[in-house]
Amino acid sequence: QVQLVESGGGLVQPGGSLRLSCAASGSMRTFATMGWYRQAPGKQRELVARIITGGSTYYTDSVLGRFTISRDFTKNTMDLQMNSLKPEDTAIYYCNLGGAGSPYWGQGTQVTVSS
Repeated sequence: QVQLVESGGGLVQPGGSLRLSCAASGSMRTFATMGWYRQAPGKQRELVARIITGGSTYYTDSVLGRFTISRDFTKNTMDLQMNSLKPEDTAIYYCNLGGAGSPYWGQGTQVTVSS
């Protein structure tokens, strides 16, 4: 069973940047898809960014051009660089391996964008 641990969340002012990191206890190579999700208070969990085998990426429209997902199989890590942050980006961010239906989720890290 692969365990995931996120880090890098925190409080940042609008326009600022944060870098989230997800460390896996096992190999990430076996997963065809991996990504970052977020859940804001009172809202459903949503896919923010995804990277699949071969390196193709997907971003939800609201973060396109501001967020960048990356992975490093040598370190078994997956990062989310978040720039130009907005208050509406405030949420708990979760990393995931295998897609929304898989059991492989991190515990979540809080991102708060506020002045």
